[in-house]
Amino acid sequence: MLLGVPARNVTAEATDFRGQIGVYVRYAGYQIVYAGQVGSGNQTLLTRLKQHRKDDLAGRWDTFSWFGLRRVLKFGSLAKINQAEHPDLNIVLNHIEAIIIHAVEPAMNGQAGRFGSNVVRFLQERDERLGPNSEEMLRQLWNAHQAT
Repeated sequence: MLLGVPARNVTAEATDFRGQIGVYVRYAGYQIVYAGQVGSGNQTLLTRLKQHRKDDLAGRWDTFSWFGLRRVLKFGSLAKINQAEHPDLNIVLNHIEAIIIHAVEPAMNGQAGRFGSNVVRFLQERDERLGPNSEEMLRQLWNAHQAT
């Protein structure tokens, strides 16, 4: 699963973003190694990320960010792909600029991106079925070491 919760309401029910479309960026550390898009064909964010686990950059990226076009509906599901909105040029330009600023984090930019009040930021939520994360495993090892 690819779960996320609204940044302003982290206790909300998680939304599954596997079927999201939009643009995404892959990083190695904090360096961008790839940028792409999903949605013009049948691919979704999750299917594309799975493909990248086997391509020529597999193992050479460790994180990603994405900027989705399908809005989250009232009960946490994604809107249909064909329910596109038609914003005016200023909104489109502000969003493109904001995506670049958030993805690249240019040192000389003093402003944050201008997504506007209608855009909701989501934070990734780890699927518990994956087991312990790296920090939890290190804590378990440390506690086991302290017990001996």
